[in-house]
Amino acid sequence: MLTDTKIRNLKRKKKLYRIADSQGLTLEINPNGSKLWRHRYRFNNRATMMSLGPYPLVTLLEARQARDINKQMLLKGINPKQAKIELNPPVRATFEDMFHKWIHKNKNQWSIGYVEDTIQRSNNYLLPKLGNLPIGDIKSSEIRNLLLRIQDTGKLDMLKKVRSILNGIFKYSVGMDIIKINPVRDLPNDIFERKTEKHYATITDPKEIPWLLDKLEQYEGTYEVRAALIIAPHVFLRPTELTGLFWAEIDFDDRLIRINKERMKTKKPHLVPMSNQVFQMFQNLRNVNSDSDFVFPTSRNITKPITSDAIRLALRRVGIGKDKMTPHGFRSMASTRLNEFGYNADLIEIQLSHLPANKVRAAYNHAEYLDERRLMMQEWSDYLDKLQNKEAVSTLAYQQNLF
Repeated sequence: MLTDTKIRNLKRKKKLYRIADSQGLTLEINPNGSKLWRHRYRFNNRATMMSLGPYPLVTLLEARQARDINKQMLLKGINPKQAKIELNPPVRATFEDMFHKWIHKNKNQWSIGYVEDTIQRSNNYLLPKLGNLPIGDIKSSEIRNLLLRIQDTGKLDMLKKVRSILNGIFKYSVGMDIIKINPVRDLPNDIFERKTEKHYATITDPKEIPWLLDKLEQYEGTYEVRAALIIAPHVFLRPTELTGLFWAEIDFDDRLIRINKERMKTKKPHLVPMSNQVFQMFQNLRNVNSDSDFVFPTSRNITKPITSDAIRLALRRVGIGKDKMTPHGFRSMASTRLNEFGYNADLIEIQLSHLPANKVRAAYNHAEYLDERRLMMQEWSDYLDKLQNKEAVSTLAYQQNLF
């Protein structure tokens, strides 16, 4: 007999196949991966098979109950298949039904924050308009009009995100054999406006970088914000990746920052080699901050980290305007200068945790080029110190300390 665990572990094959449960109940696994309950029985000495609905929309328990109802009909001389057609038209899944099943399927693969954002966007833009509609009745024109209304508000980022949610729900529904066509798929991109690419303000002129670094050291707010502000130019992390650092992610033995994939935009684990300068800054922080799980806890609540907004406000507080530098701009500064220095472009892109542009480059392991990246990160920190007329840590001394 089947169990939910066995069902979840069933793999799709090139050809349709069936797995028996009991008393004529079987599960049909299609080449596209969808699973459909079937009940085999005999009526008037003729073999008959009827659909009981897709799994998991119809659970194992519900399928067995439907089978037992069919058996009761057979004892009364009623053909269950005909009775279902004439007396009990199937309940049609609504958009909201499939939304919740789609969320349930994916929630363990997504970060908590992404799940919450997806639910909130759906509650705001989708469920009020589409929730009660049978999902099979929703047409491309309805989706188009809904998205164009979002576009009319000027929220082009939100339009893209809502369209992605819709596409996910309808693709899942097609895969589960609830509908035959994904109405989002047929919408041409040309009918929607494209958002102008946003470039973060940054400083790349080597004559201006010393001014920036000196300004950062002038910050007189909390110790945690000041530390994050000074570390930011050295590590190439996105603002939220930096401010949300856990001490568990700081590997002092291997001199690496090891960020879990759930915290990364690319959903891949990320390694950041620590230069001597960064290593020393984290050691100093560890001596001061020993009670929080976060490297940069807030001064009011050690169970929460500072936010990227704290970094932005700190930049403004020391006189660095928004047209001059943003928290994200430290990444652009490092990327521009290192490319100008002639470093391998793949090396820089990996360290920035950018998704590679093609499948060949996409095959890299997150630890690839680690030795070269260690050297690059040390030389970058040395370069920043040199611009401030600080004594640079030699590469040889770094390697001796490391090995």
